[in-house]
Amino acid sequence: MKIKLTRISPMLVPLVAVSMMVACHPDPKPAETKTVKTEEPPTEVVGVVKGKLSSSVKIPGELTAYHEVDIYAKENSFVKKVYVDVGSEVKEGQLLASLDAPEITSRLLEAQSRLKGQEAIYTAAKASYDRLYETSKTPGTISPNDLDQAVARKNAELAQLEALRSAYNVIAQTRAYLDIRAPFSGVISNRNIAAGAYVGPSGKGSDLPLFVLQQQSKLRLVVSVPEAFTGLLKAQNEVAFTVKSLPNQTFKAKITRLAGSLDARLRSERIEMDVTNPGKQLLPGAYAEVNLPLPSNDSSFIVPRTAVVTSTEKVFVIRITDNKAEWVDVKKGREAEGKTEVYSDDLHPGDQLVKVGTDEIRNGSAIKRLKVSEPAQEASSKTL
Repeated sequence: MKIKLTRISPMLVPLVAVSMMVACHPDPKPAETKTVKTEEPPTEVVGVVKGKLSSSVKIPGELTAYHEVDIYAKENSFVKKVYVDVGSEVKEGQLLASLDAPEITSRLLEAQSRLKGQEAIYTAAKASYDRLYETSKTPGTISPNDLDQAVARKNAELAQLEALRSAYNVIAQTRAYLDIRAPFSGVISNRNIAAGAYVGPSGKGSDLPLFVLQQQSKLRLVVSVPEAFTGLLKAQNEVAFTVKSLPNQTFKAKITRLAGSLDARLRSERIEMDVTNPGKQLLPGAYAEVNLPLPSNDSSFIVPRTAVVTSTEKVFVIRITDNKAEWVDVKKGREAEGKTEVYSDDLHPGDQLVKVGTDEIRNGSAIKRLKVSEPAQEASSKTL
């Protein structure tokens, strides 16, 4: 018998080999699958406690000179001589500049001449009266009418003398205004005049002051505190602040003055702190970053921040009562170090709250397993 051999294509050889191997080794038994039951983690709860939450807030402030004044000329005049310049330290009453007004000098000389003339007239009238009075002591020598006229003449001349003396003092005082003196001790921070310049009162001679004088050894730190924090501030509370020019230094000051009212535009209260500046490190006009302490005045409920749920409808915490969730409406206060103040008439110390609240835990739903955490403690300070 003849066997006919068929030629196999080289491309089919691997497929034939794989088929023979599969035929020789049957499929292994399928692996058994084990179902692992995952246990739901316990719900972590925390107890409600009473406490005081102290915090702080950073607010921009401004340093200003304790006293600052723009010095103007009272009379229209010319600058005769300037004795100080920018940066000059002056004492109270020190002469800063001399002004010249020829018409005032002429008026002063004229008033002085009239005053001296009137003094001579009064002296003569008084001497005449004194003689008549002494003579009148002898009966029948001087008539009473002559004596009365002498008295009237003397008094009239005295009144005229007093009027001229007052007029002279007014002109002399005006003349004294030509000597510009420092009203208090400080530093000249601006100068706008030179010898020969024409100056006068603001709006008449010049809109610019002659000098700007600042007291820089003592400064004011001015801060506008938002309305929400005004009830927590008291006089003598200490604050800390920094300035950009000295970033590595922290300065201290105490609240000295509170405005006691809110600015109608900013809805904030102006407070001031006195800052001693003996070395003049701090400059008037500099901005400061003020760390304002906000100590709590009344105790409130303290809970973890995560326990408070804020939804579109309400703010609430979830209390556990008989292993069921109960939504309790609250009002939020301040926050510090992961804690939050809450206010509610329905909460009581020792109530168990869900530590991580969410509106997915529905009101009245069952809470199967509980894990009690440490109660919230009082927070000391936190920058808002």
